[in-house]
Amino acid sequence: MEYSHRYHAYPTQEVAARLEHHLNVHRQLYNHVRWDYENSPEDDKPSEYDQNNKLPEWKRKWPVFSELHSKAAQATVARFHRNLSNLRKKKEKGYNIGRLKRQAPAEYRSVTYNQSGFDLDEKRGHDKYGYVRFSKIGWVKLRYSRPIPDHATIKEVTFKKERNGEWFVSFGLETDDANLPEKPAVDSLDTSNSVGIDLGILNYIHTSDGKTVDWLDLEDDYERLCREQRKLSRKEKGSNNYEKQRVEVAKVTRRIRRKVLDYQHKITTWLVKEYDAVFVEDLNIQSMLQGDGNARNKQDTAWRQFITLLEYKAELYGTHVVQVEARGTTKECASCGVETSKPIWVREHSCPSCGFETDRDANAAMNVLKRGFSELGLGWPEGTPVETVTATDAADFQRVSASHVLETGSLPS
Repeated sequence: MEYSHRYHAYPTQEVAARLEHHLNVHRQLYNHVRWDYENSPEDDKPSEYDQNNKLPEWKRKWPVFSELHSKAAQATVARFHRNLSNLRKKKEKGYNIGRLKRQAPAEYRSVTYNQSGFDLDEKRGHDKYGYVRFSKIGWVKLRYSRPIPDHATIKEVTFKKERNGEWFVSFGLETDDANLPEKPAVDSLDTSNSVGIDLGILNYIHTSDGKTVDWLDLEDDYERLCREQRKLSRKEKGSNNYEKQRVEVAKVTRRIRRKVLDYQHKITTWLVKEYDAVFVEDLNIQSMLQGDGNARNKQDTAWRQFITLLEYKAELYGTHVVQVEARGTTKECASCGVETSKPIWVREHSCPSCGFETDRDANAAMNVLKRGFSELGLGWPEGTPVETVTATDAADFQRVSASHVLETGSLPS
């Protein structure tokens, strides 16, 4: 299993200058790889292997490239070809695509060291800090908020400068599946240890066993972002004042993204610790954003990111996570299966066939749970009427506040 740990970095001014320099040289190498590819004959485009073989020649011709660590240079070549592959995949799916662009200094903000060229020192300095050394750059101080697991292998290390000027270091980790906790047997799953999740509108999530998790309150952050963006619009583009204000906007934007990601970490950790199986809708995120409603809020929920976090943590904690078909979970009655259309502003489910009444999102979460059991080949447990699993009165639902999730879902340090 592959995953990553990310840490805030605090390089000295001298090391930060070298990091900046290496970022710029890697950007130049990336652009040269692109130029070499674009200017090759259509029937003889170089592969990643071909361009890696050209690196020694390029280093002799342009000595600045010889300042780079060999594995980091190869990772930059791989980065171009990975982007190229992603572009081809989009074209195959029918997207109207162009070509890969030349990277400007503000756009190229990270460098990866693959397999070698770095060292991690977890013991040096204060317990809360660690140090990582990048070849030809130096030691970088990290806020070592969580240690690298003993059974994990570090496959690569990436340093990155965010738009707001902050530095981060990410470790790409690999853990042998034999070292992961074993998931509970499928036939041991039932409604007491499994849960269906509806990714909600009025609430962040709604569970099939009667819990709702509040939305994260970002109103003050968005008000500040609007103020900073208005200030930026009044600055002359390219001026020093414009650049200073651009950094302020980036800081607020980064703060919002960080809050959302941290909140998702806490919720997903809580879910995989609380249940043996978590079932979630396989949402068409793109169509959701294109539909009517508050697209900003939908996008900030970052549902795809939420599901990705849930899946990788399920492997770490030994929990089943299954995505199920999302279509019709709101319309279908969780009790009898009859579909009833209802506009998005109708928040109650009332079945005209069997009379079952509950909260709209509760009904959807119940359907997600039932579809999850079906996906695993379990079927619906006999003698388990829907009323015993989900409350028939929306007022009976247990509201889980943001502060509760932050406490119970906290990641181990």
